[in-house]
Parts: sequence; structure tokens; C-alpha cells
Amino acid sequence: MLDIAFAKSALPKSGALALLIAEDANSPTREVLAAADAATGGAVSRALAVADFSGKQGQSAIVLAPGAGLTRVVAIGLGKAADLTSAGLENAGGSAAAQLGRDAVAALSAAGLSGAQAAAAALGATLRRYRFDLYRTKEKADDKPKLAKLTVLTDELPKAKAAWVAGKALADGVYLARDLVSEPPNVLNPVEMAERCKKLTALGVKVEVLGPREMTKLGFGSLMGVAQGSAAEPRMVVMKWDGAPATKGGKGKAKPLAFIGKGVTFDTGGISIKPAAGMEDMKFDMGGAAAVIGLMAALAGRKAKVDVVGLVGLVENMPSGTAQRPGDVVKSYSGQTIEVINTDAEGRLVLADVLWYCQQKFDPRFMVDLATLTGAMIVALGHDYAGFFANDDTLADQIAAAGRASGELAWRMPLDASFDKQIKSDIADMKNVGGRPGGAITAAAFIQRFVNGKTWAHLDIAGTAWAYSDQATVPKGATGYGVRLLDRMVAENFER
Repeated sequence: MLDIAFAKSALPKSGALALLIAEDANSPTREVLAAADAATGGAVSRALAVADFSGKQGQSAIVLAPGAGLTRVVAIGLGKAADLTSAGLENAGGSAAAQLGRDAVAALSAAGLSGAQAAAAALGATLRRYRFDLYRTKEKADDKPKLAKLTVLTDELPKAKAAWVAGKALADGVYLARDLVSEPPNVLNPVEMAERCKKLTALGVKVEVLGPREMTKLGFGSLMGVAQGSAAEPRMVVMKWDGAPATKGGKGKAKPLAFIGKGVTFDTGGISIKPAAGMEDMKFDMGGAAAVIGLMAALAGRKAKVDVVGLVGLVENMPSGTAQRPGDVVKSYSGQTIEVINTDAEGRLVLADVLWYCQQKFDPRFMVDLATLTGAMIVALGHDYAGFFANDDTLADQIAAAGRASGELAWRMPLDASFDKQIKSDIADMKNVGGRPGGAITAAAFIQRFVNGKTWAHLDIAGTAWAYSDQATVPKGATGYGVRLLDRMVAENFER
């Protein structure tokens, strides 16, 4: 991870320098720019003028070897100071980190910004610097990014350092989620993924792991049906963070918040096997579970003042002589029966048992599940937005607002009763698919049958779990989508 340090705003005597510059002509963000320009005899301002750099949001310009010991000056536009958001600052920090990648040590000027804003820029730089290179053994040194340490220059040093405590914890959670999604499926099977969850105990998270014997005894027929074709045993992991202070009068704490993740560590489709082309991407069919694990790490890392439970159902969906067949009927933990029409619609079968267990065991205030659930969601919203469904307007508004604030966008989808009719079965309580029309919606309608009236939301992150090109704070690859969104939602609504 990028080593972040904070220092008082001043022109560095050497090395690379990134400048975050607002569009406003008299903005204090331009103070270090003025110092750099004076030290270089006007070289910086001349170069920025040639590049037509004015500080508009998304603008950038690079000045090479301007003098005064500076090897590189990178100017990043913030737009109007009045329009600055934390997501915009994170994007600016990420852009700076990307353009400073060939410099081992660099400084980032957040002069004129608050300490919290400086920490937001540091978070963006850290997230963009992520790189999964565990299995690269022959990569040339010149092909590797060199940026290892970034000193953020700020006018509010104590406040920036204080804000970075939570920022660093959030970055750690996103990194953990990205690492899990990036791992190859021959390494990260359900058993190994459960073992990695246990490492959260170092942060104070209580971790319980249930194996096939425990889940069979409970009656997890829906989850176990998905797992029965694989040689890798399934797991369900329960993670608890107890951070809420006791309520006044000794009446006990409020009910916990609950987050549930689909963790299919590899999805062949089972007997309803997928096409070979692109199947390697199905290693990230556990992106929902990875987000929940990363979220628990972030909340515990920053000592969030709230009680949270995270549950992940971990399976591998494989074709074999013991695999579930189209036409099978399974009995879920809720007692409801399911006709399996398509074994590639397996994630909802996993969530069915875990959601029911969650409400029975913990009676949470609400449940939010995350799953790389349907290709239909990618068709509907592409890769910039996750689609989400909710049975409660307040929870829906909280998710949408947190998505906008964090930059992890989410769009609410309809969930009318008419869609529920599409999953009616002729021989069981329901079937696991409702046909091509509204495929993401009928999947949500299926999951809702296991919510039992509890306040609930479902995020279909099929389009957002993996980035196919570099983004401001996300290099190509695993995104860790959901960690920042849900951490923001918790912080803004349940810790104040």
C-alpha cells in the first residue's frame, strides 16, 4: 500500500510535486503553485498556459524538469471551490497518483483545503495505487510503478492526520476486498476464503465459521444444493463487530445492522454450464462476499460506533456426477421449496439460506445483501452503476445518497408484485428463474421471498465488481465496490 505522510504546506526542495488547483483565480489552492512558479522563474505558469490549464474539474497537465530541484510538476484541476466533494477530491488524488507513478517519492499539495479534504485526496491516491502482482515473477523493474511514498501538504496538519485514521482503515478494507476478488480460484476456494475471514479477529471482529455438517443440520438445502457438485466444501462465515456504546439507562443496545454477501468463488454455471469464452472472469462471482468482508475490516479498523454483523455464503458451482440438475427441487432453510430451472442462477439460492439465517439469528435493523447476481443488470445499467432494490424508501434513499457521496453509484430499480408472478413454479413454492424479461428484477423478487418482511435492500453488483479499464481511483481489475458505499452509509446514518 502507498505510504502516506502529512506535512505543512511548503514548496518541496526536490522531487515530484502534484498540485490540486481549484478553478477560482483567487483560490488558496494556488499558493504552492505560485511558490513553484517563482522558484522556477515562471516555467510552471508558462507550461500550464500552453496546456490551457485553468483548474477545471478533470483537467491535468504535466511540467517536466521545471527547475528548483523539481523533477516533475503535475497540476490537477478541482473545478469550482464551492462545488468540491469528497468523491471529487478522491478522484483528483487518484489522478495525481496515476501521473506520479514513475516517481518513487512525491508530494501532493492540498494547500487551501481542509484537513478532511486533504485526507480524501490521500484516500484517492491510495486507492489508485492498488496493484495485485502476487503472481508476477518475471516483470521488469521498468514496468512497475515506482511511487511508494506520498507526502500530502496541508494547512491543517492535525485535522488531516486525524481524518486519515478512518481513511486508512477504509483503504485497508477496499484493498482486502480487491485482493480477494483478484485471487485465482484454485487458490481462493470457499475453505481458504473462510480462513482469511478469521484474520479479522486481529481487528476485534468475532468470527464464526459453519461447515457442511452444521449447515446440513440446520437445513440449508438451498445453499448445499449449489455446493454439492464441487470437491471444495462450502462455508458460511458470520462476522460480528460490536462497536456501539451501551444506551442510557442500561436498556441495552440497538439491533445490529446486517450485511450479507454472495460468495461463489468460481461459477462454471454447473450443469447449465456457461460458454468457455470469458469464463475466467467468474472468479469474481464472490465480489459481494468480498465487499462484506472488506466492509467489516473497514468498520473495525476505524472503531465504528455501531454493531454490525456480516454474513457470507461461500460455495463453488461446478458440474460433476454429484452436481445439482435442472429440474431438482430443494428445500431451503426457511422451509420453502425451490424448483431449480437453471443451475447458473445459483447465487440467489445461496443468499436464500443465509438471509433467513441472519434474520432468525440476529433480528437486525435491516439487511443489505450484495451479489454479482445477473448479467441482466449489466445490460440494464452497464458498468458505472450497480442496480439495487429495496422494500423501504428510507433505506433506499440512504444507499443512493451514500453512493453519490462515495462515488460508488447505485440506481434503484422497481420491484413490483407483478414480477413475483414470473417465478411461480408448477411443482414447488417457486422456481429460481423467471425468464429473460426483467431478469435482474425477478432475481430480486426471488430473494425477497426470504426476507420475511424485514427491512431489506439488494445490490446487484455484477457490472461494478470489476473494472475493464483504469478509473480515477480504481486501476483495471477488482474494484472492491460496496465497501466505500456502505461504510459511508453506516457513518452518515447510524453512528451519529
